[in-house]
Order: sequence, then C-alpha cells, then structure tokens
Amino acid sequence: MTTAATTPARVPLSRERVLREAIRLADESGLDALTMRRLAQQLGVEPMSIYYHVRGKDAVVTGALDLIFEDVARRAEAATTPPPASWREHLRARILAARDVLQDHSWVPRALEARGTMTPAFGSWVDTNVGVMRSGGLSWDLIHHAMHTLGSRQFGFSQELILDDPPGADGQVDAAAAAALGELMPNVRAMLVDVVHDDEVGTLGWCDDRTEFEFALDILLEGIERRALPTAAG
Repeated sequence: MTTAATTPARVPLSRERVLREAIRLADESGLDALTMRRLAQQLGVEPMSIYYHVRGKDAVVTGALDLIFEDVARRAEAATTPPPASWREHLRARILAARDVLQDHSWVPRALEARGTMTPAFGSWVDTNVGVMRSGGLSWDLIHHAMHTLGSRQFGFSQELILDDPPGADGQVDAAAAAALGELMPNVRAMLVDVVHDDEVGTLGWCDDRTEFEFALDILLEGIERRALPTAAG
C-alpha cells in the first residue's frame, strides 16, 4: 500500500520571520542588497505580503536593528549572570557581549549612523548602560562624560556616532517624543536633567565637542599612563 507524499507545512509569515530573513540577507549580501522584492523572493511570497507586517525598507531596517539589540541584551544577560563584582566589570562584559553579536552583522554600524533611530531595544540598551554606571556610585556628570568617551563602543563597535537632531529639527524638542523617550530611558532622562543645570544647551547629541574630545583624550592618556607604571617600575 502506498501513501501520498505529504507537502511540508509552510511556515506562517510573521513580522519576526520577515525581520530575521532581512537580517540574514543583509549579513550575506550587505544592506544595499536588501530590497523588498528580494526579501519577498527569499521568503517565497509576494512583496505585498511583507507590507502587511512591515511597511517598507526603512521599517524593515529599523525593526531588524531593534531585533539585533534584543539579541545583544540576551547575550549580555547571559554574560553577566551572576552579576560581576563591579560596575566596571559589568559594563565591560555587556559591551563585549554586544561586540560578539555585532561581529555577525557588519552592516549595523552604517545603519545606525544613517538613521540615528532610537528603537525600544536600542534605547533600553543605552539606558541600562547608564544605570550600570550609576549603580557604581558615579555622578550623573561623570556618566554623561563617560557616554561620550565610550562613544559607539558601548554598542559593540568603535566607529564614532553622532546622534544629533534629525535634519530640519533646528534644535526644537517634540514634547510628546521627549516624554516617550523618558519613559523608555529613565536613567538617561535623570542624567540629562542633572547635566542641564550646568549646561542648558548640552545633551548627548549636541554637547561641546571640544570639551568631550579633551575629556576622552585625558581619560585615555591617563589609562595608558597607569598601564605603563608597573612596566616602568619593573
């Protein structure tokens, strides 16, 4: 007795499936190769089917970035369980976990720089890093400087990012957007509230570049000098 061949069940299309495939495609062929048509071909669906879940390439890339930083957060949680002994060890482990993840996604730095988009997972990552430093007793002012000094390293790569206002914003603040950002990033909000007392203009995006450059330079040189002392003493 023969039985009819069964057709494998098709995996339902979902937002996460679309984004995971987009990530795979960008990893293999680069961000420029990621188009809605090619993504649809890879998924075996019509392009319009994708739009039901994600509205256009920009939304796909933004969603993919958020998904990657969810992966980063999971890797960091695994890397910091049990909790490290100090805030420095904790933050170092988190940053190295991010680097481990981003090694598989070479297009991410370019995508982040092009967009400057604060997705939920990305915002949570930044805010938790601020919280880790605060838990070690660092002042908000020192944390603010440290965020500039760390630059893009806290995201897992060393290319510098400039998270300025979007073009045309002219320094204007959207109250609703600011409130939403505060809910997403309470530690960052608290840091900026404290810092603004000393610098009414400065925030993470548009501080005095010379001041932050000199602070980072001094920290790096002090660290190099400290590393050199045991050698010099020997």
